[in-house]
Amino acid sequence: MYNRKNLEPAVIEETKVWECTSDKCNCWVRDNFKSGDQPTCPICKSEMKQAVKELQVIHNPRVID
Repeated sequence: MYNRKNLEPAVIEETKVWECTSDKCNCWVRDNFKSGDQPTCPICKSEMKQAVKELQVIHNPRVID
């Protein structure tokens, strides 16, 4: 009963993200979940820059690919 394992392996791929530029903050947001064209950090309100991370694939139903 408690020995359930995820039968499907997680799909990992390079994903565009936005990272906070502040040295004191390590916040990042997936590109398909950003709030605007040039998002600001939701934690410290600093500027964010584009980057790439290898992450599990998550689809945002509000974004049309």
